[in-house]
Amino acid sequence: MSELDQYYDLVIELVKQGGQLIRENINRQKTILTKSSEVDLVTETDQMVEKLLMNGISAKFPDHKFIGEENTAESNRRVELTDAPTWIIDPVDGTMNFVHAMPHTCISIALYVNKVAEIGIVYNPVIEQFFTARKGKGAFLNGQRIRVSDEKALSKALVMMEMGTSRDPEKVRVVMENLRAIVPLVHGTRALGSCALNMCMVAMGASDLMFEFGIHIWDIAAGDLIVREAGGVCIDPAGGDFDALSRRVLCAASSELAHQATQVLVQYYPDRD
Repeated sequence: MSELDQYYDLVIELVKQGGQLIRENINRQKTILTKSSEVDLVTETDQMVEKLLMNGISAKFPDHKFIGEENTAESNRRVELTDAPTWIIDPVDGTMNFVHAMPHTCISIALYVNKVAEIGIVYNPVIEQFFTARKGKGAFLNGQRIRVSDEKALSKALVMMEMGTSRDPEKVRVVMENLRAIVPLVHGTRALGSCALNMCMVAMGASDLMFEFGIHIWDIAAGDLIVREAGGVCIDPAGGDFDALSRRVLCAASSELAHQATQVLVQYYPDRD
């Protein structure tokens, strides 16, 4: 068994345990705190799941590093991604949904080695969607291989897009301008309230395109690998290469579709992670 096999087997079990915590607590009374804004929320479950994952991995692989949403927010430090094996964790992506008991919420975790994604897992334990990918080995939903739709025409695309948690006036303006620009050109728009799950919808062929500005590396690291292993593309929304630290992402079922979207979108450039 390779080292990556050992990492993968361990994290699968830990993510299942974390999913149990989400499932047990989604319908219970929650202690809710805010972070950067009144709509950027964190609960005790976010903190419990992140601690479970970090402690479980550290116990077996003490040299591994972490970029965790709650750990990073608490320390208020910038993200440092090195060549060391690094787990990038969003313990509850879609915390707003979790707070309201909406079932679109998930654990998102990725492993980077030498700054390259090797493992990606997105798990929605409420409706049992377990997305997995390993570099070069394909993407799966509940053990069954998945593939993007291969849609090439924006006019036939179902698009995932979000308002996000920032209420910065410029960010809100850009979101609304993009909504006005996109709606007349596509089949429809959808929002699950979770960047990671929106990306997985592209990976499984349930939607054809997603984009978002202002997210963080922990929102997109796992989804990026899952989309690419499902045959899709992840790029910068302006058309350049995907940069996990840029807080910008566009995923699509085809490069043709991605290119069409870049020609339409109004751009927004948040501070880097």
